[in-house]
Amino acid sequence: MPRPTRAQRAAIARRRADAVELRLAGADPLTVGRKLAADPTINSDRIAYPLGYGHELHLKGRPAPDDETLIRSVNRDVTQALEHRIAGSQAAVEELRALEDARLDRMFLVAYRKAVKDGDLPAIDRALRIMERRARLLGLDQPAKTEVTGQDGGPIELAADATGHELAALIALTDPAVVRDGA
Repeated sequence: MPRPTRAQRAAIARRRADAVELRLAGADPLTVGRKLAADPTINSDRIAYPLGYGHELHLKGRPAPDDETLIRSVNRDVTQALEHRIAGSQAAVEELRALEDARLDRMFLVAYRKAVKDGDLPAIDRALRIMERRARLLGLDQPAKTEVTGQDGGPIELAADATGHELAALIALTDPAVVRDGA
């Protein structure tokens, strides 16, 4: 099959967007497939959807796709559309991250000059805060490692009949952010 034209790609993108919107509205894949079908005999609106499901078959005068094929086509379209949206969001996040990094560069230059030239303690603190912010933004900081040991640095021993409260206490030792029941 030849590569789709620009107009065909736009129509396919529209079909995918429509499929996502219908799924978000609660329509099941078969209903979406029938709503966006190229063949008016199975299209729920009785109007051929441009480059809808089964459009190659419809153009050749062949029977419309069966229900399973419609469902597979809708699921594939929804998956591809959502993956495209996610990729676009990730690209936008990377662009924003680069912009924020450039802003931090400009602010750091001012604070750094003042800190080094004048030995200004508030400027030194400001430069350090900018450096900390950049490290968080770019993921330069490594997570803190925590190691929990038993008595005298040995392994933690668990009884086979450990209670839920005992296990929760051990989890709280390794992750203080966890809130225990009843504590």
